[in-house]
Amino acid sequence: MRFKAVLFDIDGTLLDTLEDLAESANYVLKQSGFPQHDTSKYKDFIGDGFEKLFQRVLPESSRNTGTIASAVAKLEKEYSRRWAEKTSPYDGIPVLLDRIVNRGLKMAVLSNKLDGPAKRVISHFFDKWPFDIVFGSRPVVPNKPDPTAALEISETLNIPPEDFLYLGDTSTDMKTAVAANMYPLGVLWGFRKADELIESGARMLIAHPEDLLAWL
Repeated sequence: MRFKAVLFDIDGTLLDTLEDLAESANYVLKQSGFPQHDTSKYKDFIGDGFEKLFQRVLPESSRNTGTIASAVAKLEKEYSRRWAEKTSPYDGIPVLLDRIVNRGLKMAVLSNKLDGPAKRVISHFFDKWPFDIVFGSRPVVPNKPDPTAALEISETLNIPPEDFLYLGDTSTDMKTAVAANMYPLGVLWGFRKADELIESGARMLIAHPEDLLAWL
């Protein structure tokens, strides 16, 4: 196998965070007097950070800078309270991580979650595995799909981008991988559909972590 490292997204790829995120966002909407959304709808809302989330879930007439900023602050507080209530690794992920470690590949994480929460969830759910770098959203670095953070990971690990396998479940992830010259592998157990991933540059799709185990 030609890859030397694997770069993972978090939400919808390593962890099923849908219910905790949806319930947190709906709580904020309810407290602010806005309509709530079915949990399943959040599959289309999640993946680009909290600001983008509220640009999608707020009524169009309320998508102004002040309202979004206030909602984001409230969501950060609420999600920090309930982030581990219903969240768990997807079936097959622990075995996949074991296999990757046994193959001697480096592992890293890149998320549009805030950097602190991203590090916290990886430490909490995946403390058994040696992730070399975990980056979330940082004020001085553009969020995905900008490739800056992915390329920073590549440079820090001293592994060329083309030697990275990039696993993600959204168009944002696939676009990031393409822009960084990493191999874009779309996962179908997450939040988005196959068409979106293919249109955004996925070179391969897998329906379960076991599919990648066989490939490895």
